[in-house]
Amino acid sequence: MDSFLTSATDRRSIRRAVRIACQVVRERDFRLVGARTLDLSYEGMLVACDVPVLTGELVVFSFQIPSLGEWIDGEGVVARVVHGRRPLDPCHSIGIEFIGLDACAREALRVGFKGSPPPLPARAMRIDWAATARMISIS
Repeated sequence: MDSFLTSATDRRSIRRAVRIACQVVRERDFRLVGARTLDLSYEGMLVACDVPVLTGELVVFSFQIPSLGEWIDGEGVVARVVHGRRPLDPCHSIGIEFIGLDACAREALRVGFKGSPPPLPARAMRIDWAATARMISIS
């Protein structure tokens, strides 16, 4: 029966387990909040965080794509705060959603990190019960 279950995904783009140096500063006081990415996608990144940051805060970020030598600078909003309490959480970190990243920067991310593996999942995949029911009714 498990072979019929369909997993759900809320992600719009593939994350890559990319650990590179970066600078993320809080916009309101220009304080450095993080200096190392944990994963990266075309839509955002997860950054190890050194100071408390709230969901919804605006940040400015900068990092270099090592394989291309190209710098990516932009703005983002803190979409998620990971407190590091779960066993598989790497550390205290923040998920940043990119705001207004242009098409050239997104293409540089796609090319520069192509082939990098996805991060290990920190929790079990959710089951999409509606898709599973549709698949069973078709077969």
